[in-house]
Amino acid sequence: MIGVGKMKQYSNVLDKPLNKGKQEVSLSAFAFLFSELVQYNQTQVDNIAELERRLEDAGYAVGARVLELLCHREKGNRKETRLLGILSFVHSTVWKVLFGKVADSLEKGTEHEDEYMISEKELLVNRFISIPKDMGTFNCGAFVAGIVRGVLDSAGFPAVVTAHFVPMEGQQRPRTTILIKFAEEVLRREARLGG
Repeated sequence: MIGVGKMKQYSNVLDKPLNKGKQEVSLSAFAFLFSELVQYNQTQVDNIAELERRLEDAGYAVGARVLELLCHREKGNRKETRLLGILSFVHSTVWKVLFGKVADSLEKGTEHEDEYMISEKELLVNRFISIPKDMGTFNCGAFVAGIVRGVLDSAGFPAVVTAHFVPMEGQQRPRTTILIKFAEEVLRREARLGG
């Protein structure tokens, strides 16, 4: 037979290892596709809040699939059962797979026991975005907030997840903070487990 080598056959796309070969997507291709997603949704809504909600919904679907894929490939179909475990998983593993690096920081809120923040100095979805003045505080980070919410919900940690700009002293552009506010049931379960 011509062209038959010793190439390993995978029965399922989920079985292919993550670390084999170049797994990166061209930044320009991603920027183009994301721009099209934003522009399409912009034509379908009447206000900024609705646009951010639609971006969050699109991200939610991505997050649910990312969790499924990573749990299958990296964790032998095991999901995190502890609050700090899932936060660390999102902050490091999920972020690295999606953005090529670990998130800049993961912090616990000081005012509320149920709040955590993942901060990124220059979030990829906001990097090349210039927001017209008439769009006010529009934040494309809503897409990433949706991804985080999708991962958390699918792992059994329901939360409200929002993206916020936070001004940084001496910096022209604000950093993006993904605020995670867990549902009361998550905190009760964590308290029962001794966390």
